[in-house]
Amino acid sequence: MIARQRDFLAAKGQAVEWKLRGHDVPADLPDRLRAAGFEPEDDETVLIAESAAIAERLSDRSAVDGVTLRQVTDRSDFERIAAMESTVWGENWSWLADDLVRRHATGLTEIFVAEAAGEVVSAAWAVYKKNTDFTGLWGGSTLSEWRGRGIYKALVAVRAARAVELGYKYLQVDASDDSSPILQRLGFHPVTTTTPWVHTPR
Repeated sequence: MIARQRDFLAAKGQAVEWKLRGHDVPADLPDRLRAAGFEPEDDETVLIAESAAIAERLSDRSAVDGVTLRQVTDRSDFERIAAMESTVWGENWSWLADDLVRRHATGLTEIFVAEAAGEVVSAAWAVYKKNTDFTGLWGGSTLSEWRGRGIYKALVAVRAARAVELGYKYLQVDASDDSSPILQRLGFHPVTTTTPWVHTPR
C-alpha cells in the first residue's frame, strides 16, 4: 500500500506525506516507510482541547495593539500569506496560495491574517472536520520581529470562538516543539505524537 500510494503520486510529479501517529501499527511502520524512500520530518505533539474552554480563557486575548485580525477569502490575500511564510521559513512557499484556494473552496476552511500597517505579519487557518466535533488549527507562523506580542494566542482565540459559534466542540493541533508548550499552558492536552514522513519524487 505504501509503494502504491508513493508511485501513484510520483507519476504525477507530486510529493506525498504520510502522517505517522505514535500509536499506529504495525510497530515497524517507520522501517517500512524508510524502505519505500520516505524521510521523517520533525516530530509533533497532537493536542486537543474543548473549544468553549479555550475561547473563554482567551476572551481578552483576541486583540493585539497595532495589529488587525481578519478573515480573508481572496487569492491576493492567500498570495500575501505565502510571501510571509516564505520569509519566515527562508524557502519558496508560493505553492501555499494554491493550497489555500483549494482549502477555502471546500467550505470547510477559514483563513485568518494578522496585519500591521498593511503587512501580513502572521496567518492561521481553521479546518472544520465534517461529521465530527473537531476543528483543526493550522498555521500560526509569525514574522520574527512580531513574535512575543500575543499574535499567536490572538489567532487561537479567534478560531476557538469561531469553532464554538459553528458548533464544533473540540480543537486539535499537530504542534511543533515551539507551539506545544504555549498551547499546553492554555489548556490543550497531549494525546499522542505524529511524525510527517515525506516522499519527494525525483
